[in-house]
Amino acid sequence: MKFHKEGWPSLILVLVFSAIIIFIARHFFPDQAIAHWFAYVLSAFLTIVIVQFFRDPTRTFTTGENLIIAPADGKVVVIEETTENEYFKDKRLQVSIFMSPINVHINRYPIAGTVSFFKYHPGKFLAAWEPKSSTDNERTTVVVKHKKGTEILFRQIAGALARRIVWYCKEGDVAEQCGQMGFIKFGSRVDLFLPIGTKLNVKIGDVVKGSQTVLGEI
Repeated sequence: MKFHKEGWPSLILVLVFSAIIIFIARHFFPDQAIAHWFAYVLSAFLTIVIVQFFRDPTRTFTTGENLIIAPADGKVVVIEETTENEYFKDKRLQVSIFMSPINVHINRYPIAGTVSFFKYHPGKFLAAWEPKSSTDNERTTVVVKHKKGTEILFRQIAGALARRIVWYCKEGDVAEQCGQMGFIKFGSRVDLFLPIGTKLNVKIGDVVKGSQTVLGEI
């Protein structure tokens, strides 16, 4: 397992903070063992939280020309037909994955193809399970076009804790199935908009793993 590059600023900040509180505890309270232990335990806790959150576990990817692979770890919270108004402007099958703070927060391409559309939207930070978070929150919209012509849209959506979305793609890029396309910090949600009639292999409540779980087939 590796430590993701997006975590280094947070880890450095935590280590600096830990060094400061340990110094304060030892310098100003030299005879107070409880103050020392509090500083040590708090520092260890914060470091463990950051390390686990930004972990990049080694995985065997699931790939397939016609397979749609989960772009993120989490729980399937929405499966419904809806109108996608930004790009397709027609009916699509929406599948939403909620990412809790304990999930791996790397986002990956669900299919191979070409990035045919990308847009970043500033916005609010509603709780990720709120229905309006899909249209009101800070988010990105990414469309990947399969070599057979099918396009899949997916969104990185910020949540109440997630205050930064990171993306590594732009229009015209080659999308490698299961390749990293971005990262969302501290819990959020990913929405996919699939063609009506897509055969799904998951149901609401299922726990999925990015780069491994097959959501459906084109």
